[in-house]
Amino acid sequence: MKTFLWLWLIACVACSPVRVESTTQTPGVDFTAYRTYNFLDVEARNEAAFQGPGTGMTELKQAVARELERRGYQQAAAPDVWVNIGVVTQDKVQTRQTNFRDAPRYIGQRRYSWKSEEVVVDRYEEGTATVDVVDAARNERVWQGVAVSTLTDDPTKLAARIDEGITRMFAKYPVPPR
Repeated sequence: MKTFLWLWLIACVACSPVRVESTTQTPGVDFTAYRTYNFLDVEARNEAAFQGPGTGMTELKQAVARELERRGYQQAAAPDVWVNIGVVTQDKVQTRQTNFRDAPRYIGQRRYSWKSEEVVVDRYEEGTATVDVVDAARNERVWQGVAVSTLTDDPTKLAARIDEGITRMFAKYPVPPR
């Protein structure tokens, strides 16, 4: 039974629509010295695209705030660390390679040849969220996490993917949850 449970858990993690690309931290930084945080308020070139319900920015901030507060941080106007969230979206194309079964049937013509080629299967949008934690006193980034996921138009699924991605990203944060 334990083997089945482990295999099921590994399969769920491997099939997750969210993956943590990387986390990095500055060596020698005492993360337990930080007590407060706040979000940097930066205007983006395409900020209008991220305003309103269903865009994910509100959910991203809520998920990051939840994870920081689980680690004992409190939000403050003059924080110890600033949190900067960056979002990049990119259109992607899913393809597959044709095989011999996709070729037209041979009907007796001479010098018939067939070549494998890429066929478009689907088009989708992929989002990358970057969370930077910046030491406010030194104005230096001390930690960064990057998560990637396919995007969905369903606000409930989007919120669930954001929660999952931020939770998995902060699992690698130097301060464990309390």
